[in-house]
Amino acid sequence: MNPTPLAERMRPTNLDELIGQEHLSSPNSFLYRAVKSGSVPSMILWGPPGVGKTTIANIIANEVKAPFYPLSAISSGVKEIREVIAKAKFQQGVVLFIDEIHRFNKSQQDALLNAVEKGIIRLIGATTENPSFEVNAALLSRCQVFTLNALGKEELEKMLHLALDKDDELRKKDIRLQETDALLRISGGDGRKLLNLLEITVDGISEDPCIITNDKVMEIAQQRIAIYDKSGEQHYDIISAFIKSIRGSDPNAAVYWLARMIEGGEDVKFIARRLVILASEDIGNANPNALLLATTSFEAVKMIGYPEARIILSQCVTYLASSAKSNASYMAINQAQELVRKEGDLPVPLHLRNAPTKLMKDLNYGQNYKYAHDYDNNFIAQEFMPKELSGKKLYEPGRNPRENELRKNLQNLWGKKYGY
Repeated sequence: MNPTPLAERMRPTNLDELIGQEHLSSPNSFLYRAVKSGSVPSMILWGPPGVGKTTIANIIANEVKAPFYPLSAISSGVKEIREVIAKAKFQQGVVLFIDEIHRFNKSQQDALLNAVEKGIIRLIGATTENPSFEVNAALLSRCQVFTLNALGKEELEKMLHLALDKDDELRKKDIRLQETDALLRISGGDGRKLLNLLEITVDGISEDPCIITNDKVMEIAQQRIAIYDKSGEQHYDIISAFIKSIRGSDPNAAVYWLARMIEGGEDVKFIARRLVILASEDIGNANPNALLLATTSFEAVKMIGYPEARIILSQCVTYLASSAKSNASYMAINQAQELVRKEGDLPVPLHLRNAPTKLMKDLNYGQNYKYAHDYDNNFIAQEFMPKELSGKKLYEPGRNPRENELRKNLQNLWGKKYGY
């Protein structure tokens, strides 16, 4: 029996074999052309687990025939980075692959900067987290970011059938794939996990022919693997229930789903980050203190870590769930962006333009602008929108005590202009 896991045996060796990332693997894509030409930039591959990040890194190294050094941010640090950089100075086109690069702290990421900038190494970082949050700006500016999509049912089933048709070990048995729902559900869209679960299931069925059903998969999975998966479907289902419970003002349900995530080993920063977003999206100006508490909680749990971070999270979650709710500011930016896409780049009114040079002043930039603080109540009515959008209302305060006060203030200031 081959000791190499099925997912590794089935790993694609070129971009044409990659399943589910056509925007990166098609012949007219930037990445495909870069790989074929050999001019591959440093990059960050961002996407869910098991969708091809490590595979793409291996393919690139193979295609450009470059020395390939893989590191994991879990087990490596500055020492290992410097060792690779030292070797790279005597080699051409070195590819350094760092899995889970978001786990590197700032000093570890900074150790890569000079080598990336000078082209000593070509960095390929893989992350499941938004690189805007987890990769420092200096390093991110030197890398191209490629987003990998989650795999759908059709693509995952294609993986299963390809493995059954092509893998030498599986072809030794009479395997009949009767049902796939359990395989797909437990793997949670992770292609690597899906193939390895298929192999575990096949090994666990002694009958001939080997008939794979949902019941068989569940029975074997419960014996052989942990069903809770913080990177798979449970991760997304539970965070969805968690957010919806807070939005629905049920602190009891919210703290229950919080406990489920904590017990399942969910990343404390992931939970806290979602609370910051929710505080603005679902509470907003109905209670501005919500965003302050959520932001403070995020910083606190980063410093404290588990197990004590659970107390801070519980305080924040119960407060947010119990707070008044409003999505008015969230809806306002959605409408504003849609308006920009629809109307294009309308000119800034002359009186609102900056006038740092004499020429600009001669062109009437800034002329007739009225400085609000020179007037009673720090307000003077003037036009701030492009003339084509005059009177267009984008922010409608929510129906709650705090935003009712905002509405009243806007009515007093603007009268009927915006219809408050």
